[in-house]
Amino acid sequence: MVEQQEQQRPATARMMELVFPKDTNYHGTAFGGFVLSLMDKVASVAAIRHSKSGVVTARMDAVDFHVPIRVGDAVALEAHVVKVGRTSMTIRVDVYREHLASGEQQLATSGSFVFVAVDAQGRPVPVPPLAPLADAAQ
Repeated sequence: MVEQQEQQRPATARMMELVFPKDTNYHGTAFGGFVLSLMDKVASVAAIRHSKSGVVTARMDAVDFHVPIRVGDAVALEAHVVKVGRTSMTIRVDVYREHLASGEQQLATSGSFVFVAVDAQGRPVPVPPLAPLADAAQ
């Protein structure tokens, strides 16, 4: 008897953070490592939501810094599961800098992260497949 896995809609996660002087370089712009850590955090939430298990970061791919994020800006992050393997998930993360007074947002950074679902002993475990796009939109 073949067990069928239930397909899931793509998991998402959102997060917002303020940029303080401690998070910046001598130009007054956010350290790349600070932004990457926020991206990793929000991506892990999306991966956990999809896999319903613990996850570990396996890879960061193609992170592009489009515009600088400055002291006093807010950063709004959005993560979406875009691809699923047997035990891995690819998460797309977009980071927007936001001017708090106006609410104006601009895409500042984007990237792709791969996570592996793990059990309590750190061994890879299967993840549910994504629903086809037509089903996910309903």
